[in-house]
Amino acid sequence: MDTNPLAGVEEALDALRSAGGGRSVEALSPAELIAVSAAYGALRRQIDAAQAPVAAEVARQSRRELGSDSLAKKQGYSTPASLIATTGGGSIGESLKLIRVGEATKPKQALSGEELPAKHPYVADALASGRIGVTVADDISKMLDAVELRASRQMIDEAEKQLVELAPGLTPDQVRKLIVRAEAHLDPDGLEPAEDRLRDDRFLIVREERDGSISLKGSLDPVSGAPVKALIDGMVTNTMRTRGRAASTQEQETGHVCQGNGSREGSVPGDAPQSTTTCDCAALGDGADIAPLVDARTRKQMQADAFVDICRHALGCEQVATGPTTTVIVRMTLSELENRTGRATIDGLDRPVSAAAARRIAIDAQVIPAVLGSQSEVLDWGRAKRLFTPAQKLAIAERDGGCAFCGAAPSMCSVHHIEWWGRDRGRTDLSDGVLLCTGCHHRVHDDGWSIDVRGSGTGGEVWFVPPPWLDRAQTPRRGMSAHFGLAA
Repeated sequence: MDTNPLAGVEEALDALRSAGGGRSVEALSPAELIAVSAAYGALRRQIDAAQAPVAAEVARQSRRELGSDSLAKKQGYSTPASLIATTGGGSIGESLKLIRVGEATKPKQALSGEELPAKHPYVADALASGRIGVTVADDISKMLDAVELRASRQMIDEAEKQLVELAPGLTPDQVRKLIVRAEAHLDPDGLEPAEDRLRDDRFLIVREERDGSISLKGSLDPVSGAPVKALIDGMVTNTMRTRGRAASTQEQETGHVCQGNGSREGSVPGDAPQSTTTCDCAALGDGADIAPLVDARTRKQMQADAFVDICRHALGCEQVATGPTTTVIVRMTLSELENRTGRATIDGLDRPVSAAAARRIAIDAQVIPAVLGSQSEVLDWGRAKRLFTPAQKLAIAERDGGCAFCGAAPSMCSVHHIEWWGRDRGRTDLSDGVLLCTGCHHRVHDDGWSIDVRGSGTGGEVWFVPPPWLDRAQTPRRGMSAHFGLAA
């Protein structure tokens, strides 16, 4: 164990001085500015890593059984967290986090006086080296503690090792998704009880406020919420793709078409689909009657307008009670779905659900189980077709898990050729397809990023190579994936 806890801080300070070169922020080039920002992040992680054992020791010397001899109480504080927050300038929550991480990563001591490894040694090592920060260390440690009575020590150790290897470079939301997937893997039997609790706690409150606005507050379990989220996400995504138009091409040519089972050309399965079932109700469109000719709405406003459209549709549609609500993509094997075993993931939701929950969704919505690459499906088309088929889109969504660049839900994305169809004579094959949301599609192509798919089929990984102006070394960056490399 390093006897100098400040060694990492000193090294990070030296790296920060080197990155900045002693110049003002305004004088830095874009690459230097990014380097300085990264150096500050490394310094912050090292400071937190050095402070965590201090916080744990303050808590140990302030434990309740010491009474008036508690360190915190001797200093005039009611709790160790308030002492740390006041002297360190942080919040109570941040102080509690430092205490938890310090306790989870400090070495233990046997009765014989022998020093034993920390409770979570991989987290401790990654924290001390600056590869992860306190927030990630705390999230991983809490999850591992929650499942320690229901999973084997070997499984927990392997999951901890994989999590700390995969977490560096991911956003907080991506790490959270990674952790909930790992928790479902370690404790699959805990999924159904948790879903039952969420179902019991479901609610929706609709009320009129004093100013005349109608407020909604609610919470849905995964089974109830999956089709709601899929439909609204699909409607909003369609609106954003046709943003600025007074009405969609379909409305101009054919009038209203009800939402049902099917798929739209150029979309990813999971978008709000369309059928040929017509009705006399108010149109369930993309909020065109609410949106101005030049659509300047925020995404939140589009979601609100989509919800209004759904309710207007329901008021006059005789088929709402019996018709399928939307298409939901459930990713598991067909045998698991039929035999009620294992777990499933649902496009657009981070936390996996039980097989039983997936079956319940099938009662109310059209479900596509992810059984990909069978002999009846052609996943590579070469130059025979320009547009990717629904089977290919399902396979690419299985590989990428959403936008390969930012992780947006599959319903918000389209499949794009890596080697452009026209310019580069790209092929309509899995290896040349990548799932990207509209914003990332423009960012990748306009800024000069290149894309490399490593591996084959749904088990491949997408890597992005930055342009030289952003990274002179052009170090490849791992993109999002359906499983982040986590062992199933």
